[in-house]
Amino acid sequence: MGDNHQVNILLVDDQPAKLLSYEVMLRELGENLVMAGSAKEALEHLLKKEIAVILIDVCMPELDGFELAAMIRNHPRFQTTAIIFVSAIALTDLDRLKGYEYGAVDYVPVPVVPELLRAKVRVFAELYRKTRLLEGLNAELERRVAERTAELAQANAELERRVEERTREREVALAQVHEMQKLESLGQLTGGLAHDFNNLLMAILGNLDLLAKGAPDEAAAARLVDGAIKAAERGAMLTKRMLAFARRQELRPETVDVARLVNGMADMLRRSLGPAIEINLDFAPGLAAIRVDPNQLELSLLNLALNSRDAMPQGGRLTIAARSEKVEGGRLQNLAAGDYVCLAVTDTGCGMDEVTLKRAAEPFFTTKGVGKGTGLGLSMVYGLAAQSGGLTRISSQVGVGTTVELFLPVAPAAAAPSRPPRSDGAAAAPSSSVLLVDDDPMVAGGTVAMLRHLGHRVIEASSGAAALEILEAQPVDLVITDHAMPGMSGVELAERIRRSHPGLPVILATGYADLARGEDHGLPRLDKPYRLEKLAALIASLIGEKPTPRAVTPLPLAASEEPRESRSGGGFSAEDVPVLRRTSG
Repeated sequence: MGDNHQVNILLVDDQPAKLLSYEVMLRELGENLVMAGSAKEALEHLLKKEIAVILIDVCMPELDGFELAAMIRNHPRFQTTAIIFVSAIALTDLDRLKGYEYGAVDYVPVPVVPELLRAKVRVFAELYRKTRLLEGLNAELERRVAERTAELAQANAELERRVEERTREREVALAQVHEMQKLESLGQLTGGLAHDFNNLLMAILGNLDLLAKGAPDEAAAARLVDGAIKAAERGAMLTKRMLAFARRQELRPETVDVARLVNGMADMLRRSLGPAIEINLDFAPGLAAIRVDPNQLELSLLNLALNSRDAMPQGGRLTIAARSEKVEGGRLQNLAAGDYVCLAVTDTGCGMDEVTLKRAAEPFFTTKGVGKGTGLGLSMVYGLAAQSGGLTRISSQVGVGTTVELFLPVAPAAAAPSRPPRSDGAAAAPSSSVLLVDDDPMVAGGTVAMLRHLGHRVIEASSGAAALEILEAQPVDLVITDHAMPGMSGVELAERIRRSHPGLPVILATGYADLARGEDHGLPRLDKPYRLEKLAALIASLIGEKPTPRAVTPLPLAASEEPRESRSGGGFSAEDVPVLRRTSG
């Protein structure tokens, strides 16, 4: 509606002469005048047209002006329409008050002053026009805002799409860079690993070569066998470190008393670090037990201690402390709120500068020379903490020393700390018939020799299908199966045996084959590499122990025999490979 657009003014009076006089008075306004001779006719005009101002005579037959105004006000469309009463009779203050109560905006007495009436009607007509104009502008504004909002929403959606696309591209690029860095790191590590494994193989092959040629006495033979075993154990520990770094090493968490575990390591630490390093243990009273793999924790602490030793070539002090920590949400990044035990290893060594500190946990990063360090020790510590639901934090200052803190979650209150006692001997089991299933002839040959040494009768099968055929043909007391085999895995074979021969014990022997706990269906497991006493103990637990276990003498390692997994979690990682010296003659 424009500023000059005519508006409708409704004149209501039952006397035609008065309607004519109103028309003459208001004609000068230039608005559209609508006449109604009764209340009924007025209501009809209201329903058909947009009315800006209504002039109503108070005294009319059928419905008076007050009643007509009440009806108009009750209609939602006309609650704000301007109503002006005109009367020659109802002129008291009570009449005026009644008119305002019925919704009038003004009350004009008769005789009417033309100029005054025109001024009053002009004001309300202009107010109506401006109101309609503002309503139109507001509607247009809302329409434009809606259009702009839709455009902004579309632009925002497009921006989010582009951001997501760029983010994906960036993540892919970063992953590619990470893989390139890992490949580069692996290339840099090749020399060190080749040096380490060549030393290990030299020790194993040299000792076995001398043993094969015949040792002068039993003591010399024992030393040669012991040297080969220790070298093999070092290889197993190096493999375990690499798996832990990759966060693919399967953990076996237990409820652990930190103080008891570290105190049990004290002698080993003193032997490993030497007399120049002073070792202090500081544990807060009332420490709660934690949930962690004890072997991996021992290995982590040993790695940290060895790093500290290397940082203190002239000697120094190593402190292993533990305290309780209640972590609030968001206090430490990537650490859930809860109760933790903070295990801190602090040395007084040379410390690290900012650049070295930032790279300290990178895989394969080491400041040591070739063959003196793999760069996996600290990465393994980070992997253990992360897999255990905790966090590793490092602080260091050049010339002052380094502190590594492991935040490990407190075990549930119902669990009691326990560590199975270490056994130096193997448990003995009654002589039994054992079905051995393995597709690797070298591994199978070594295991057969171990089983026969334990007094068992061994039947060999190179696949799961062959094993099932043997079981249908003859009874056995126990099945030992490899897991990763072509055609049928060890777990699948065990399930078939459970259905066809319920109650027949099955042992799953596996190296690392992406088999997590729970995926093995609760089968007893032998983790490769394993030693004779561990094999004997597991068989005894399944078949039954004799009252007096017999001692097992160590065998010379055959080419197919695999080294054992260290229960101490890396006790030999600090030792050099035994050096073989040939004497003349």
